[in-house]
Amino acid sequence: MIRDKKAWQQFEAEWQRRQKPDLEANLRVFEVLLEHARALGVWPPPDPLDGIEHDIRLAKVVNTYVKEPADSTGPRAG
Repeated sequence: MIRDKKAWQQFEAEWQRRQKPDLEANLRVFEVLLEHARALGVWPPPDPLDGIEHDIRLAKVVNTYVKEPADSTGPRAG
């Protein structure tokens, strides 16, 4: 049982910072998950374009640039 949640979170964050990225290990995990999805019959999807409208709408929202409002301390402050 974890008694000091903050200490555990600090330990995990430090451990993750020290780990080097391992592309080969990540690809192995991906391949295993892909095979698992195929075994379950959920990949490939029956209709690859199913839900594309939602994905496009979400992409537009996420990729829209919104200019930050000018604050009262800027050069144009009155």
